[in-house]
Amino acid sequence: MVITRRWAAFLILVGVWTWVIWPRFGVAIYNDDRSFSGGTPTSFLWVHALLIAASLILGSAVGVLGVRAWRAAGR
Repeated sequence: MVITRRWAAFLILVGVWTWVIWPRFGVAIYNDDRSFSGGTPTSFLWVHALLIAASLILGSAVGVLGVRAWRAAGR
C-alpha cells in the first residue's frame, strides 16, 4: 500500500490531536462529581477511563503509521 505524504501528515495530525484532546478530557472526567462516591471510583470514571485509554492507543497507532508512511514516502 502506498500512502502519500499528504495522507501521512493527516495521520500524524490525528495522532497528535488525540494526545492533545483526550488527556484534557480525562482531567475533566476525574474532577467530575460523578467520578467518585465516598472516595471510591464509580463506573462513570471506569468507563470513561477505558474509553480514553482505547482512544489514546488507537491515536498512537495511527500516528505511528503516519510517521512510517511519511518516512517511506521520502524514499
